[in-house]
Amino acid sequence: MTTRVTVLTGAGVSTGAGIPDFRGPRGVWTLRPDRARLLEIDVFMNDRALREEGWRDWREHPAWHSHPTDAHRALARLGEAGVLEALLTQNIDGLHQAGGSRPADVIELHGALGTTSCMVCGAGPMATADVLARLDTEPDPRCAGCGGILKPDVVYFGEPLPPAALDRAVRAAEACDVMVAIGTTLTVFPVASLPGVALDSGASLVLVNAEPTAYDRYADEVVREPIETAVPSLVERWLDA
Repeated sequence: MTTRVTVLTGAGVSTGAGIPDFRGPRGVWTLRPDRARLLEIDVFMNDRALREEGWRDWREHPAWHSHPTDAHRALARLGEAGVLEALLTQNIDGLHQAGGSRPADVIELHGALGTTSCMVCGAGPMATADVLARLDTEPDPRCAGCGGILKPDVVYFGEPLPPAALDRAVRAAEACDVMVAIGTTLTVFPVASLPGVALDSGASLVLVNAEPTAYDRYADEVVREPIETAVPSLVERWLDA
């Protein structure tokens, strides 16, 4: 019988592509705790100066120049082989799709940087790159239709996760034989509850993370090796099973 694998990825899976994580020893918010405010929805909606600063931060985000790693490409093979139940990601960089994963397999729980929508009339999604191109003359870009505030389709602090995405993620956690969590501290809820859902449904749990997590004691396997080498090895094992 084919082993069904559900994958959950966090920021650590993209650090090898040059995208810093947030909470690690050299994380963006570890080094600059003040930057977290730029992702608070109330701040974004009500403070124009910080909203403009946030847009400038998005323009400089390394995701625009990053490329998929061996880990991203290996996970795409699970989908090609029909082993993957779903690829759940907390990342907004689109590197799973760029690495060959089918868009239908990828559930972006924290949204995606690649598109932008209007917070007033809901217009969109429009390409974020096109919005960023306006910043030199329009530092606080507005909706062409209603003049409302535009925001990248990223889940900010204070916003709910997309309900449809979260529902799909829960069902994928319930349906798998193995859940593997890669490069995530498993501290941000409700996503951090998904390994527990998988365990309660009888799945085994594999953790690939440089630092300990609250789930280590429940895992069948904990891997501390670098993600770029550990993930391809795990994928080979499941494909051979």
